[in-house]
Amino acid sequence: MANRKTKKTAPASARPVSRARSGNPAKRPVEQLPPVTLGDWIGAARPRTLPLAIAPVLVGTGAARLGDPQFHWVIALACLAVAVCLQIGVNFANDYSDGVRGTDAHRVGPARLTASGRVSAKSVLYTGLAFFALAAIAGLGITIRTQQWWLIAVGVVCIVAAWFYTGGKRPYGYNALGEVFVFVFFGLVATLGTTWVQSLKLPQEAWIGAVAVGLFACAVLLANNLRDIDQDRVVGKRTLTVVIGKRATQVLYTLFVILPFLALVLLALFYPVAWVGLLALLAFLPALVIVWAYREPKELVVALALTSLGTLAYAGALFWAFISPTV
Repeated sequence: MANRKTKKTAPASARPVSRARSGNPAKRPVEQLPPVTLGDWIGAARPRTLPLAIAPVLVGTGAARLGDPQFHWVIALACLAVAVCLQIGVNFANDYSDGVRGTDAHRVGPARLTASGRVSAKSVLYTGLAFFALAAIAGLGITIRTQQWWLIAVGVVCIVAAWFYTGGKRPYGYNALGEVFVFVFFGLVATLGTTWVQSLKLPQEAWIGAVAVGLFACAVLLANNLRDIDQDRVVGKRTLTVVIGKRATQVLYTLFVILPFLALVLLALFYPVAWVGLLALLAFLPALVIVWAYREPKELVVALALTSLGTLAYAGALFWAFISPTV
């Protein structure tokens, strides 16, 4: 018989150890996580939401022209800096707070920095605080320029409200009050504040535009929370969408989109250029179709982006209408 070679096996201690890949990205070994890139940081700022910061400044600046024919570009740009920095600061603060709570562990949308584990929670937190500081500096500049010292108190309230949206022990964003925050601060305060610091007046057009922009901002939040409704229920995040359910959210989203266009028709009777704002329906109508007919939650990411861009187009039309001579 031919001699058979026996296969020698290495002792268990010499065999390479195969480590199981953790299902939680934050708990994986550091070497398994892809390095964070500039694109990741830009994504964490959530560019899709930035039109919601620009829109109230456009409307507010246009409305200010009705009370003061002179443009105050320096103040307007400072208002834009405040709004954009606050929006980015809120986004990073949410990334941090939701990440440390584990709320973003199973999200449908793009992965967040904190939840992914590629960036330390403190780094994300400090980035958010840095943008809050930039907003405060720009706001202080506006205060000094206008001598409206009470604006400091308004700025403090805005930053505190931004933090406790998802931060603190009892964030109101987890208790069906997120839409209230968005409507008040990214609708009324941002728009009316922009108008006031440039003209020291608040014409009715500013109020109508502020309500319209605020409703659109709420619609964006509804689309976002509708996308995450199942995950939010699991982790105990009681958004308005979780409380009222899918169908009621779809109805509310539709109302928040339609009502501003009714206001647009009213304004167009006095400011004909406002009719251009109807072109924003090119973004809002597909968004409405998606909200009502989506099959996968990730499809709502497109609806969110369309709603945000439609808001910017609507605001641009109102700005143009307010600065144009009426007939």
